[in-house]
Amino acid sequence: MSSKGRNLAEVRNLLQSCNGFNSEQTKKFYDSEAETYEQDFVDTLAFRAPHQLIDLLVANFSGDRGTVQVLDVACGTGLVAKLMFKLGFRNFVEVDCSERMLEEAAKTKLYQELQPALLGTEPLPAQTGTFDLVILVGGLGVGFAPVSVIRELCDAAKPGGLICLARGNHSSAEKEFGTNLEGELQLLEDGGLWSRVAVQKVERYMLDPQVEASRRDEGPVYITGSLYLYQKTCSSEGNSQNKKI
Repeated sequence: MSSKGRNLAEVRNLLQSCNGFNSEQTKKFYDSEAETYEQDFVDTLAFRAPHQLIDLLVANFSGDRGTVQVLDVACGTGLVAKLMFKLGFRNFVEVDCSERMLEEAAKTKLYQELQPALLGTEPLPAQTGTFDLVILVGGLGVGFAPVSVIRELCDAAKPGGLICLARGNHSSAEKEFGTNLEGELQLLEDGGLWSRVAVQKVERYMLDPQVEASRRDEGPVYITGSLYLYQKTCSSEGNSQNKKI
């Protein structure tokens, strides 16, 4: 495959061809697109979510960046780790459904461990209570990681650890998923498993791939996104004060 990325119209057509994919089909898609992923999705579609979520994280984090353990879920080619490394974070474990994406991420030489897993059909390969920071950017949605993964992310965090999520509001087809996600987030909070640190809506999550290129003459059209930051409760009873991390 050529390393040259696609133009906006080509990326739009490619993504529209993926509508209705299940998780196994999505895995095969990312296997085939790993080589040009950053050009197509970061550059061409102005994918800003990794920067937006990391900005929210560092604004609420006061721990030792050089020693905390980071679980990067649905990591793709390693965008999150590259951003965090520049900010002083050093210890990363990576999980992704696509082995070709894992190979691309391995080239960054930032990860201590790389784990393949098709979330929702395979368990998250992380020991309970291991990570100071658990991060998932863009991997939640229909055909991607299901809502049930949220509890696994919480389980992987240490007591007092932070769970950081970013999700794009892509289309009306994702509305039911979004409603179920919000419900699950609230259930964990009501159950005392974690507490909300911050929830933020962002206006420029990425360019809207559903908008015709010809309609962009008046300016770029973005989809909105939602950022979530939760802190795992320090006691199993869910009634102790959380520490500041």
